[in-house]
Amino acid sequence: MGFFVLLWHTIAEAIFAKGVFSLNQFTRISHDVNIMGGKACIAGTRVTVGGILMQISEGTTVDELLAEYPHLTEDDISEALRYAAWIAGTKEDLIVSA
Repeated sequence: MGFFVLLWHTIAEAIFAKGVFSLNQFTRISHDVNIMGGKACIAGTRVTVGGILMQISEGTTVDELLAEYPHLTEDDISEALRYAAWIAGTKEDLIVSA
């Protein structure tokens, strides 16, 4: 699947499901204060969601990420994007309701 198709599908899915996701639904994302200072990571790794987003924002493709991190799957990257979209939507709700 092309990067932009994957990205659009992931973001659209998160937007349309707004309010449906809970943190527990992100089974591929972990938070552990002993790993990367508690930052959101792909479960079982030290690869942060923020790191994935930064690389994608700089033009790295999903295929390039998978080559760089062979222990990751396309589903891991997709969930990282959904998680980031969910976090962004949650923070927007907090700002609007404040």
